[in-house]
Order: sequence, then C-alpha cells, then structure tokens
Amino acid sequence: MPPLILLPGMMCDARLYGPQIAEFSGLHALHLAPIGAQDTVEKLAADILRDAPPSFALVGLSMGGIVAMEVLRQAPDRVAKIALLDTNPLAEKADVKKRRAPQMAKVLAGGLRAVMQEEMKPNYLAPGGGKKAILDLCLDMAEGLGSDVFLRQSRALMGRRDQTETLRGAQQPALIMCGRHDLLCPVERHQLMRDLMPNATLVVVDNAGHLPTLEQPTACNAALTQWLEA
Repeated sequence: MPPLILLPGMMCDARLYGPQIAEFSGLHALHLAPIGAQDTVEKLAADILRDAPPSFALVGLSMGGIVAMEVLRQAPDRVAKIALLDTNPLAEKADVKKRRAPQMAKVLAGGLRAVMQEEMKPNYLAPGGGKKAILDLCLDMAEGLGSDVFLRQSRALMGRRDQTETLRGAQQPALIMCGRHDLLCPVERHQLMRDLMPNATLVVVDNAGHLPTLEQPTACNAALTQWLEA
C-alpha cells in the first residue's frame, strides 16, 4: 500500500488526526505534513511534494484539503488516491476575504486566543454537548502554532485558486467526506466535488460538523478504511 500523507486544517496539527493515527499507523507508513510555513497554497503544496514519497495516498481536511487539491494539480501522477474532508474547491469569496482582514488585525494585536474562541471555534462542531474536550484541543493546537502561522495561512486561503478543473481531470479513487452539520463547508460543496470527480464516493457523517475525524472517529475511520482498501 502507498504511504499515507495527512494534511491538517487551519491552525491544527497532527492531533486533528489522533484517532486515525491510532487506527492506521500499524498498517501504513504515515506522514504528517504541517501547512504553516508559507503564505500561498502553491508554495505549501510544493513543500509537501519536495518531502513526499514518489507515490502516496493523500488526506486533507479543510485547509488541508485545499492544499491537497493543489498537490493534485501540481503532481497528479504522484497521488495514488485522495480523500478530501470538509473542504472547498472554490476560490475564496469576496465577503469571506473581507472578514479575514479584521481577524488578522486582531491577531497582530495579540488576540489570537480571542479570535479562535469567539469567531472560529463556534463554527467547528455539530450541535450538542460533550464537545468541550475537542474545542479545548483546537485552542491548544492554535496557540501552539501561534500568530505567525495564522497570518500566513489566512493569506494563503485568501489567494487560493479555483480547483474545479483539477478535480474534473482527476482519475484517482477519491473519498469526499464531510460532517452533516458542517457550517464552514456544507454538504452541497461536497456533492459538487463528488460530481466533478470521475471516481469519487461521497460520505456524509451524521452527528459531526467541521471536524469529523475527532467528532465521529469510528465512522470516519470506517470510510477511510474502505477508501484505502479499494
């Protein structure tokens, strides 16, 4: 089986995939690739390709999925299969770009924790209780990465390209997965990706929002296992 590269979301590290590392590390060579060192998606993808094995399976969640699509665009012959989770193939809309500027100003002024708590974390998870541990982990990951990573990732997202043609031309086995209650990247966006890709399967995870890898790890791992073994 090819090595498996995992790309985390914005202001997340390898702990976003904690349940998947536990499930798959005994079966696959895992590579956890950070995506905070550059301020364009193209450069982030080039860094991953520089350090990646010649051929690999690729998983990306949220911003990690956006970078994964750029990896696919730059080197389709090296991507054996791809899983895109809770992500978006389209360029950033003008109204979303406009909201990023005040967030970046707050972070520059030392307000990373406040931005994460007040503006980002409330959109992450499905409704219901019992999610404090996941939200606390998200905050810990963000604070560990720090303000500079937030600013670089924000600039990269603002300048990203539309990847619909990349997906339309992809022949790899593809898993498209999202939480049913994802407010940031809704189900309809994943139906679009499924329809664009010739060999794609869509899985919608119940009782999950933007982070199904942590919210519903059993369902997420089952879908990833089926995709890996296909």
